[in-house]
Amino acid sequence: MVGDIAGNVEQIHRSLEAAASAEADLVVFPELTVAGYPPEDLLLRPRFARACEAAVDRVAREVGDFVAIIGFPLWDRDLYNAAAVLSGGSRRAVYRKRFLPNYGVFDEARYFRAGSRPLVLEFCGLRVGLTICEDIWYPTPVVSDLAAAGVDVIACLSASPWHRDKGDARERMLCTRAADAGAALAFCNQVGGQDELVFDGRSLVCDAGGITVARAPEFLESLVVCDIDRQLAERRRLREPLGRRLEPGATPELVALDVTVTPRFGAGATCVPPLDESEEVWRGLVTGIRDYVVKNGFGGVVIGLSGGIDSALTAALAVDALGPERVMGVTMPSRYTSDRSNDDASRLADLLGIRFATIPIADTVASFEAALAPVFEDAERDVTEENLQARTRGTLLMGISNKHGDLVLATGNKSEMSVGYSTLYGDMVGGFAPLRDISKTWVYRLARWRNDHAEREIIPESTIERPPTAELRPDQLDTDSLPPYDILDPIIEGYVESEFDVDDLVAMGHDEDTVRRVIRMIDRAEYKRRQGPVGIKVSPRAFGKDRRMPITNGHVA
Repeated sequence: MVGDIAGNVEQIHRSLEAAASAEADLVVFPELTVAGYPPEDLLLRPRFARACEAAVDRVAREVGDFVAIIGFPLWDRDLYNAAAVLSGGSRRAVYRKRFLPNYGVFDEARYFRAGSRPLVLEFCGLRVGLTICEDIWYPTPVVSDLAAAGVDVIACLSASPWHRDKGDARERMLCTRAADAGAALAFCNQVGGQDELVFDGRSLVCDAGGITVARAPEFLESLVVCDIDRQLAERRRLREPLGRRLEPGATPELVALDVTVTPRFGAGATCVPPLDESEEVWRGLVTGIRDYVVKNGFGGVVIGLSGGIDSALTAALAVDALGPERVMGVTMPSRYTSDRSNDDASRLADLLGIRFATIPIADTVASFEAALAPVFEDAERDVTEENLQARTRGTLLMGISNKHGDLVLATGNKSEMSVGYSTLYGDMVGGFAPLRDISKTWVYRLARWRNDHAEREIIPESTIERPPTAELRPDQLDTDSLPPYDILDPIIEGYVESEFDVDDLVAMGHDEDTVRRVIRMIDRAEYKRRQGPVGIKVSPRAFGKDRRMPITNGHVA
C-alpha cells in the first residue's frame, strides 16, 4: 500500500521469514517495496524518502546468510528509484534505476534522477546483475551491460501495471531478455490495486535459455521458490557467445558478498498457468474494487440498480470483491421505469444475496420540476427533465453513502463515458467507477462469462438479453442517441486507444458521417470525464493518466 511504510515493512518481514524457512539464497521483492508504487508526490516530501531508507536499514538486520533485494526511494543529494542489497545484517550495496519511464501512467522523470552504472553482485562463483522494471524492457544498454559482464542471474524488481493482454507480452519480452543475456532472470512484480492502477503480479523465473521455469499466480501475493541450474548460463554463453560481440558499456560496480549458497539439485518450482482473457479481466476488476474500498477504509459499497446490465455487472463484481454482506443495491424507479426493470433489479439482489432497498423518485422529481417551473416558464420538455431524474438518483445514493459510510460505485461503462452518454452529477455520481475502462461489448462478455463460470445465473439472463435503455422517457433505447454498440465500440477503441484519425477509421470500413459524429461526441465530453470518479485501467490506453486531452480544445480531428 502506497505510503504505508510500517505495513509494507511488516509484509517484508513475513516474506523474509517464509523465504528463510524455504532456504532461499536470493530473495527478490518488487520495485519501491517499502514505499509502494506509485508514491507520486509523496516523493516530494524529504521526510518520506528518509523514513523509507530508515525502514530498509531496520529490515537489513533480519537478513542473515542470504541476499535480499528490496526496492526503496533513495535520497542522495537527489532522489533515485533504488534497490537495496541486504545481507549479513546490513545494507551492502544500492542499485539506482537507469531507465525512468515518463509516458502513459508513468511520471518517474518528475521525481527521480536516473542512475548511470550497472551493479553486479558476486557470491559463491555466481554473478547477479540488478535491474528495476523499465530497465528490462530494452535490450540495451542496461541488459547488454549485464550480459557483457557475464552475469549468471538477472534480478528484476518491478511494479508493472496491468492492462488487458499485457501479461503474455511481458513474459515473452522477459524470456527474450534472458535468452539474449544468456542468464536466468528472476522477475518480481507488485500485486494489488492502487487508485486506477492494478498490478497483476505474475512474477516469474526464466532460465538462461529463455524458458519460463516458474510462474506466480495473477492478482495474488505469493512466494515462489525456484532452483536455478547454475551451469546453464555458462554453457549457453560458450555455445552462443552473444556477449562477446557487445561494445564495452558502463563499467559495473562489483560487490562481493560472503554468502554460502545451499547446494541444490534443480528441484521443480510452481508454474501457475495464465488465466484466460475474460477471467483475467474479471480478476483485475475484482482486485481493483477490493483494494480501493479496503485500503481507503470504507465499510462497503452502495450501487444504484436500474435493472440494466451495467449496474448488474458492477454489483456482481463488488460481491466477488467484498462479499454480499458489504454490498447494498438500491433501485429508484421513476414513472418511466418498467416492471421488468424493477423485477430484474430485485432478482439480481436475490441471486447475489445483497442488501436491497427501493426508493421511488417520482414525487421527488416532480418537486424539482415544480421548483424550476417559474424559471423554465413555457419551455418544452427536453433532456433537462431526463437529467433531473438521474440527478435525483445520484443525490439519494450520496445520502445513503454519507449516512452509512459506504462508497458509491458508479456504474457507467467506457462506451458511455467516451461519448458523454451520461449525466454529470447524476449517473456519474460515485467515488469509484469499476467499468470506466470497460466497453459495452466487454460488459456483455463479462456478464456471460460470470454466469458460465458459475454454471448458474449470477446476472439474470433477462438483463443480459434486454436492449439497453436509460428509461428516462417513454420507450427510450440507447440506440435512439448512439450508434449500435457493435459499431460504436470499434470506433472508440480506434480513436481513443490507437489514435486513429477519421481517414484511418473510414479506411477500416466505418461510415464517415458516423465516425465524425462519434469523434465530436468524444472530444466534447472531456469536461464530463474530468469530473467523473476514477476507475480501473483495463485497456492499453485509458482515460485519465493515460490519455490527457485539453478540455478547451479547438482542434478538429
